[in-house]
Amino acid sequence: MRAQLAGDLDEHRRRLRGLDRKAAATGYSALIGAAFFEAVDRRFAGRATEADVIEYVGDVRARGREIAMRLDPRVAERLILLCLGEDVPVDDIAPGERIAAQIVLLAAVVADADFDDAELDAFLADVRSIADRWIREPA
Repeated sequence: MRAQLAGDLDEHRRRLRGLDRKAAATGYSALIGAAFFEAVDRRFAGRATEADVIEYVGDVRARGREIAMRLDPRVAERLILLCLGEDVPVDDIAPGERIAAQIVLLAAVVADADFDDAELDAFLADVRSIADRWIREPA
């Protein structure tokens, strides 16, 4: 995940291919979810309105045609609002669609944060701790 968030997509793809499928289904998925949750929490820091979320998703989608095609705004908005504690329905979002949206949004939020290497490492350490806790103590 560090390679992806640092913008080294070739290295990210290489490492992703080396992941055990079963381990990735739980561990890497938890890591993505935790990173998405933490990034959204830091980005919006409890002060976002639904309009702020809609505007942000629109901004992310406007960054490129491929992003706009890959990111369903209704899914993205609901996933962000869910992280912010809103009671929004997400049961109709397929797991693959959820993870795909989280990955796109996570990359955008981290890029916007413009972390240096130390900040990215600290962010990922926090995320790892959250993901480990989620795996040990499922909701």
